Amino acid sequence: MSAPPTADRERVERTHHGDVVVDEHEWLRATDDPRVRALVDAENAWAASSTAHLEALRERLFEEVKGRTQESDLSVPARDGAWWYYRRTVEGLQYGLLCRVAVGAAVGAASWDPPVLPEDGSPLPGEQVVLDGNAEAQRLGGEAFFALGAASVSPDGQLLAWSTDTTGDERFTLRVRDLVTGADLDVAVPGLGHGATWSSDSRTLLYSAVDEAWRPHEVRRHVVGESAPDGEGDAVVLREDDERYWLGVGRTRSGRYLVLSSGSKTTSEVWLLDAGGAGSPPGEELVSVAGRREGVEYQVEHAVLGAPGEAHDALLVLHDDGAPDFELAQLDVADVGEGAHERWRVLVAHEEGRRLEDVDAFAGHVALSWRREATPRVAVLRVQPDGTLGAPVEVASPTALASSAVASNPSFETPLLRLQQTSWTTPVRVVDLDLSGGPSDGEVLLRRQTPVLGGYDAADYVEERTWATAPDGVQVPVSVVRRASVAAAGEPAPGYLYGYGSYEVSLDPWFSAPRLSMLDRGVAFAVAHVRGGGEMGRRWYDDGKLAQKPNTFTDFVAAAEHLGAAGYVDPARLVASGGSAGGLLVGAALNLAPHLFAGVSAAVPFVDPLTTMLDESLPLTVPEQEEWGDPIRDAAAYALIKSYSPVENLPGAGAEAWRTWPRVLVTTSLHDTRVLYVEPFKWVSRMRLLSGDGAPQVLLKTEVDGGHGGRSGRYEAWRERAFEDAWALDVLGLA
Repeated sequence: MSAPPTADRERVERTHHGDVVVDEHEWLRATDDPRVRALVDAENAWAASSTAHLEALRERLFEEVKGRTQESDLSVPARDGAWWYYRRTVEGLQYGLLCRVAVGAAVGAASWDPPVLPEDGSPLPGEQVVLDGNAEAQRLGGEAFFALGAASVSPDGQLLAWSTDTTGDERFTLRVRDLVTGADLDVAVPGLGHGATWSSDSRTLLYSAVDEAWRPHEVRRHVVGESAPDGEGDAVVLREDDERYWLGVGRTRSGRYLVLSSGSKTTSEVWLLDAGGAGSPPGEELVSVAGRREGVEYQVEHAVLGAPGEAHDALLVLHDDGAPDFELAQLDVADVGEGAHERWRVLVAHEEGRRLEDVDAFAGHVALSWRREATPRVAVLRVQPDGTLGAPVEVASPTALASSAVASNPSFETPLLRLQQTSWTTPVRVVDLDLSGGPSDGEVLLRRQTPVLGGYDAADYVEERTWATAPDGVQVPVSVVRRASVAAAGEPAPGYLYGYGSYEVSLDPWFSAPRLSMLDRGVAFAVAHVRGGGEMGRRWYDDGKLAQKPNTFTDFVAAAEHLGAAGYVDPARLVASGGSAGGLLVGAALNLAPHLFAGVSAAVPFVDPLTTMLDESLPLTVPEQEEWGDPIRDAAAYALIKSYSPVENLPGAGAEAWRTWPRVLVTTSLHDTRVLYVEPFKWVSRMRLLSGDGAPQVLLKTEVDGGHGGRSGRYEAWRERAFEDAWALDVLGLA
């Protein structure tokens, strides 16, 4: 192809709050219009021809990550009942296998130490394959796309509830497998959300059903062997009619309760349901733990406190009532109901800047996940002989910038706490903290560190935290990782700046094998922890949403400026990158300061937020009014969103900015239900239209068999990453 595609233009007007907007590319929303698929194909062809010179580099990048990865591998087994469960990958296969071995056969029935893993990634002796994603993808016609939603084994270990999506639209079909015979039962409930939860009778399943806007609005009950195979007539346990709220369901680790929750962005309510037991179905009566109060969020965990024979049930409540960064309280089960907040007792008081995020209860201890100083950590509270909980003691992290998180701990009785630790330079470590009270109590036992082949040495790289000053004077944390030789040279390096900044999502330190290929070519990789994320506590989130949303974008610009001024990166060679809401971030930053970037990479970018938030029939729109505002009813919200929307704020036709506009790579998926493909298509089409003779190099690549996360399968993911990284290296002059 000699020129990029040109999208047709059809005049569509919309008027809100007296503002008339002409959108000439709204027609692209019509998925059944043959011109849409023709444009998809043309854009893909243009992207392919424009990057054909990078084919060899892409292949090298793919082979590099493949060469660093132990392709046949096992996760550290986690004990649940009579089995050790683990996941296994096989060289050459796209998807993982869920496997198990019997406890007695593996290490002895009394031991909590997991089986020793074979170094070559081969199966453990006595292995039973519970679910093989590769076989199911082939059997169900999901070779192009395959994703698991649920993979939950019943408490008695005999049945598997599993669900799949074979298109990428996140509509799952629920099935049940008999693990004794290996046969699937006559169950296929279509059109569901993620997940499914067993009651303690191992026959009753609770799952979330979604409405037309993709919102989980009902929790339903399915009884295996009694309910209709397709779920028709399954009883509705709980229905949520307020479109701001999503429903979810789970079972406490103790097995005592089913927990149903309804939450918006700012408010939640939790109900308990007796989970039943072996041969005993779950209860019928839902009990609200603490009602629903506008602006108050809470979550609940069941704990059993006290010595055997004297233990009592208690609820641990993590809440933000008068505590923006949350506090932990204890509530007697008998005290649930309206006004429960007046009866609970504070266990871990609110401390500004220390954001409590999750609580996990076990027979002898409680794990409390929190973050401070922009880093996630875990603390432990021991159950005392008198039934009280001791003070929280934070678990040490391996490095100053390491993440510590609670990993898979399915068993309530375990005397160990499984954690996962990682940093920008430390491959994922799986450790067990011994809390048994025995001779090794308090020891951190390293079970496994993810191998990185090819001679990786963490000492060859450095990670550090620096701070950028935002326009309002706020200090914004920025994480930087580089090769030690690059850092020692003291010379500005080509840079890659990543960001997100929405929904209180935190970009915690993570290790990446593909990122090593960038670092080894001299690139400084940075992450801007901008407001709108949750890295610095709830205030950090609140200062980057609704009316404060512009802070997210100016923080990112400040981070880019700081990296150049402080000598971390060459200001003339910086690529900005973000996906989904992070695509909105880099799109808005591009409009604010195009001169700062040599290139911008945006994946499934939310770049037409005003149009989306004006249409309440679209997925996610109503629930996200508490994140972005309600431009339908609020003129100020309308004006604000319009002021930062990437589509709405591109330079005018013929503007001088187009002559120095950076190169742009946009990726999207045809079946994405979170950010519809039409948004990036509009953005690219408008850039092409308005740039005129300036004609920046804008590429649009669409996955026709993918969802919000792109294509499925690990090898496909590596190739997708290689495509994006090769483009970035080309922009930085390193191809």
